[in-house]
Amino acid sequence: MNQFVKNVKRIEFAVTYACTGKCKHCSEGDHLGCTDHIDKDVAIKAVRDICENYKIESLMTFGGEPLLYPETTCAIHKVASELKIPSRQLITNGYFTKDPKRIYAVAEDIALSGVNDLLLSADAFHQETIPLDAVKSFASCLVDLKVPVHLSPAWLVSEKDPNSYNLRTREILDSFAPLEIPVGTGNVIFPSGNALKYLSEYLDPSMASPYEDDPLDVRCISFGPSGEVDLLGGNIYETPIMDIVKSYKV
Repeated sequence: MNQFVKNVKRIEFAVTYACTGKCKHCSEGDHLGCTDHIDKDVAIKAVRDICENYKIESLMTFGGEPLLYPETTCAIHKVASELKIPSRQLITNGYFTKDPKRIYAVAEDIALSGVNDLLLSADAFHQETIPLDAVKSFASCLVDLKVPVHLSPAWLVSEKDPNSYNLRTREILDSFAPLEIPVGTGNVIFPSGNALKYLSEYLDPSMASPYEDDPLDVRCISFGPSGEVDLLGGNIYETPIMDIVKSYKV
């Protein structure tokens, strides 16, 4: 076992960087020209190979907007469920169509896939460009289908800071009250991507990303939409994931 990659507990997939929102806080930037999405079969094989070598505790899919490719996203979660990965998380802004039948069908596929922690992004930043009614329609379907879901807002400066963005976020969260969806801790925006461009006056430039792994003790294997393996290098379209793990050097 590679000494730098012996404690892996988590798998992540950025299914696509294409997105239905244009959020000014997005750490990935404007998402312009993003068309790639991870190949379903290659992703499934990577999950199986990793689980043969590590005791994985959690798997997450996100984007961009992963539900632009729900078949791929749900297939990844289905294999994670089959392999008994305890935590199976999906982050979505909840907006991938306005068609009520399509909304329900995707929510049903999510329920069948075994997602057991859906984080629904809702806040002042997402709702500047993402229609709240469509998100609520999706949320209602999730509740009806008993998919474990909670709201996951982005906070500016801190959850308690009284800036206008946070006040608007609280109004949006309150509007979900009839659905009785719990509100999670969410996250505090850090200086990267669009946030640096549009919100720099609020941000501490020295604030580190909370999502960076230690290159000397990799705990999470993360995949990008084109098959690239973050931090470890390499690409699973070209090289099996365990070969990438074995050859990783700092």
